[in-house]
Amino acid sequence: MAGIVEGKVVVVTGGGRGIGREISLLMAREGAKVVVNDIGTSLGGEGSDQTPAGEVVAEIKKNGGAAVASYDSVAEWDSAHRIVQTALDTFGRIDCVVNNAGILRDIIFHKMTFEDFDSVVKVMLYGAFNMSRAAAPHFREQNGGSFVHMTSNSGMAGNIGQANYGAAKAGIIMLSKHLALDMQRFNVRSNAVAPSAWTRMTGSIPSNTPDKAARVAQRQAVTPEKNAPLVVYLASDAAKDVNGQVFYTRKNEIFLMSQMRPRRGIHRAEGWTPQTVAEHAIPALKADFYPLERNQDVFSWDPV
Repeated sequence: MAGIVEGKVVVVTGGGRGIGREISLLMAREGAKVVVNDIGTSLGGEGSDQTPAGEVVAEIKKNGGAAVASYDSVAEWDSAHRIVQTALDTFGRIDCVVNNAGILRDIIFHKMTFEDFDSVVKVMLYGAFNMSRAAAPHFREQNGGSFVHMTSNSGMAGNIGQANYGAAKAGIIMLSKHLALDMQRFNVRSNAVAPSAWTRMTGSIPSNTPDKAARVAQRQAVTPEKNAPLVVYLASDAAKDVNGQVFYTRKNEIFLMSQMRPRRGIHRAEGWTPQTVAEHAIPALKADFYPLERNQDVFSWDPV
């Protein structure tokens, strides 16, 4: 039986480790030809190592699949275009880009440097733009293609010490939505997935909760491969009617996430002054204010 993405050419950025690795492997098992892009940096984006991408490619080939490694950075326009060109040169086309590459520089906001912010946004938000923009003309020409962008609940619910990461991930959601709007005329789809897994990235995030050991053990049970099936599905023709959506994968759970819509409104025919805003508008709206929650407050139960 043919795989769900049989014959498609898929680029997976950050495809050498963690969630990206599992996406690359499942894409190949389901019949795709995979460009495994990974420069092999540290969590903070320093250094490079060709080993992770090379090992994934070797495993795919060992299992009878087709893959090629790419070591270019998504963070720069020219190098991102080289990643897409690798797909064209090796396999003759490109059908899907999975924007998964990311780095982490968690720090409380008043201590965050420009470099802490800039480096994270460049890899994740600019990286997703660069990769998508490089692929877009080819998708337009062939009248088809798909983008899957990896976002995060840090970009939806928020977390302490992740202003850079959360801002980039929130930006990815709107980048995905606008790609869906602009490219639908060319039969191109764009969706976002917030994954959940114990990886070297999540394992590096400090925790001061009293039940830290139990929480770590519970989180370690949420393994990276749990995120891959939805991503592979979204790259397939079976998902032809799925566009502009945001999903969250959490072990064996899949959530369709809400998007920004009006929650409650108030009207004053004569207009507003600062005083009437204080006296009438805010008291009327306050019951529907969102609490200052973090991701773990929104999803307070253990993954199942």
